[in-house]
Amino acid sequence: MHAIYGDLETVRYVGDAELLSKESCLEWVEITDRNFERRGYGMVAFVDRASGEIVGCGGIVHPGQQEEPEVKYAFRRDQWGKGYASEAVIALVGYARGHWGVSRIIATAHPENSPSHRVLAKGGFTHAQDRVNEDGSITQVWESLG
Repeated sequence: MHAIYGDLETVRYVGDAELLSKESCLEWVEITDRNFERRGYGMVAFVDRASGEIVGCGGIVHPGQQEEPEVKYAFRRDQWGKGYASEAVIALVGYARGHWGVSRIIATAHPENSPSHRVLAKGGFTHAQDRVNEDGSITQVWESLG
């Protein structure tokens, strides 16, 4: 996790674009454990089948206790461009619908993050609206209805 969120290029379009320390990553794992206990789902590690390496993480979450379930994903920079993100989004959304009965799932993206926009479009998401953040920046909200 730290290999992803400790890389400035990787977090460029994530939240406030701040690097996470190893301690913050460990706290995030603890929060994820609590989410699984509470909701039965949350973030998971993505593992390359051939090498057994952790290449990324993602899941269905409720950041800041928001009501709508949101798909999140992030990959180590050396794994970009391999199709993992598209595969992950499609699998996560399919699992959420099939196992938890979730119909509407959102995703958020930075307006300039065109690779993520392509991933979301491949995963059946459409750009629904723009959200104005407290600092005046814009976050795109994408949705998938099932």
